[in-house]
Amino acid sequence: MTSTLSARPHAAGGVAPVARVSASALRQNIARAATSHARDDLWTADAWGHGAGWVASVLSEAGADADLLDPAVLFGLPGTGARPVMALHGRALGTKPLLAGEGVSYGYTHRAPADTVVALVTGGYAQGVVRSLGNAVSVVIVGRRHPIVGRVAMDVCVVDVRDATIIRGADVAFFGDPSTGDPSLSEWVDATGLSAAEIVATVGARADRQVTA
Repeated sequence: MTSTLSARPHAAGGVAPVARVSASALRQNIARAATSHARDDLWTADAWGHGAGWVASVLSEAGADADLLDPAVLFGLPGTGARPVMALHGRALGTKPLLAGEGVSYGYTHRAPADTVVALVTGGYAQGVVRSLGNAVSVVIVGRRHPIVGRVAMDVCVVDVRDATIIRGADVAFFGDPSTGDPSLSEWVDATGLSAAEIVATVGARADRQVTA
């Protein structure tokens, strides 16, 4: 079950990428996030992109004191050992063949080394899929890894899906819980030089945000 937490302008094709925030992961992390010193940055950037009002309501239900929680652990950021609360998902808008030597996106920073198929995917720098991710990270579609190729555009990016059968509307996982097969947020940290906190705060502020169980 999901519920919409907040809405942002829709990306190309009318389907915006979605930052899914997991209530069960947040509750699971509460006890682990307890720390002996107060933190005053839990609500910075709208609870680091997770939705300040929603996070406050979950903490209140659990009887947790936000001043005594480590946000990095609470939100399951890389390196904490906690379960990630946020996952970013897009949708495939369609596919097209790409012949060897043909380029994709602005400036043709990627040219196909062999004949292949590419998919146009919702999610661009306007929704937190920052430009430096192009030619640097991969996504998961129908259980398989596929690289983002070329420069990331404002609302979309291009993914090389090779011989996979991808239907319009197929779910695309940008990052999430590695234990379930999603790419790790740490891959985005390595590719961009941004901190995990900066990435989730940007994504949560720009993509549609939905609460999942």
